[in-house]
Amino acid sequence: QVQLVESGGGLVQAGESLRLSCAASGSPSEINIMGYYRQAPGKERELVARISRGGATNYGDSVKGRSTISRDNAKNTMYLTILSLKPEDTAVYYCAVNRPGRGWYEVDYWGQGTQVTVSS
Repeated sequence: QVQLVESGGGLVQAGESLRLSCAASGSPSEINIMGYYRQAPGKERELVARISRGGATNYGDSVKGRSTISRDNAKNTMYLTILSLKPEDTAVYYCAVNRPGRGWYEVDYWGQGTQVTVSS
């Protein structure tokens, strides 16, 4: 089992940047891909960014070019920075983990979510 604890959400102004962190605890052998997804009211959950244990990354179109995902495998912690925030970035951001052997889209564990609100 893996437990995920997110931090870094809150209220920010448009144009500012935000850094989210997700710490995974439990069995390290259960942790391969780590990622962030987000869900805005009335919309489907969408990919923000994800990163494999080896460092390969994948970004959603909505944040591509203004976000960076990284991880510290020794700490089982992932970091996401989003620059130039827009009101449409407002959503609940969820940390996610895929177990080894699972594909990019097969999430096994979810965090509780952290609210990010961008004011104009």
